[in-house]
Amino acid sequence: MSTPALLQSLLTAPGPPGHEEAPAAAWREAARGFADEVTLDAVGTSVARVNGAGDHPLLAVVGHVDEIGLLVSHVNDRGFLHVVGSGGWDPQVLVGQRVEVLTRGGPVAGVVGRKPIHVLEGDERKKAVELKGLHVDIGVRDGEEARQVVREGDPIVIAAEPVELRGDRLVSRSLDNRLGVYVALEVARRVKEAGGGAGPVAAVAATMEEIGSHGARTMAFGLEPDLCIAVDVTHATDAPGVDAGELGEHGLGSGPVITRGAIVSRPLNDLLDAAAESVGIECTSEAAGSATHTDADAIHVSRTGVPTAVVSIPLRYMHSPVELVELGDVEATIEVIAALALRLEDSPLPRW
Repeated sequence: MSTPALLQSLLTAPGPPGHEEAPAAAWREAARGFADEVTLDAVGTSVARVNGAGDHPLLAVVGHVDEIGLLVSHVNDRGFLHVVGSGGWDPQVLVGQRVEVLTRGGPVAGVVGRKPIHVLEGDERKKAVELKGLHVDIGVRDGEEARQVVREGDPIVIAAEPVELRGDRLVSRSLDNRLGVYVALEVARRVKEAGGGAGPVAAVAATMEEIGSHGARTMAFGLEPDLCIAVDVTHATDAPGVDAGELGEHGLGSGPVITRGAIVSRPLNDLLDAAAESVGIECTSEAAGSATHTDADAIHVSRTGVPTAVVSIPLRYMHSPVELVELGDVEATIEVIAALALRLEDSPLPRW
């Protein structure tokens, strides 16, 4: 299975929190090829709506379009850029990476530097690096030259092109969560091709999930969905050091992962289970005793409440430049959610 063209486009468009314009524009352009309505709200969240036989139930399928990034916090007199995180970084992952600074004049290439091991002293060698111990080098001679091209507040992303591996597996930065917005749009497209469901389906590319689900929160208030499925990624438990006992058993190739627990809707999960059975796809489970750490946490408490489910795709090496997914799991997730959308009836979903 080769990488779908839309997914490739999404993965190669930089979009850290609050600066998601490039991937969101690619997503909306694809949506205009089939959607009945495509909109963009004040915080950058995009919605592609496919009409149904009636106005309800309105199903929102939500992915987040942002990726973790950095921000320039200071340009020193020697031209080195100090940075702060925008999203959850392990600083060890950043050491030695190539990056792009997204300036107003266009991308500027750079590298993440730190003190070389040769000049680390004593216990320094044993300590984990901290973000404040790293800097970005854009190759300039001094601070004056750096400030001609870079400003404090400019966002930074890792420079890492997608790579196809054996066994329909794909490596890239930003699979968390360009996979989710790709799935959401594909679900809407397939529902449209099937003639629509009982109610509308709204695919959503929400902004700023990595720093607090701000785009999903405003979207849910404005769109007022009757029910929602948040599509995200979860840790593949077939990688060394990842404990299936805590997370549930779901390695690459095991299909969609349905979250069970406190904030998710059990009736909606039951419908997902039935939809998966109807298309012959096995799903695995993940438990969440409180927050799911996805957009579902913001959506389910919007207005008077929205029955919400979380469907995730197993992913290795999350929040790194080498996130790794099996494309068959992505396809299976699309099929299950599309099947659910087409099985919904024009009747209220039981709350609990």
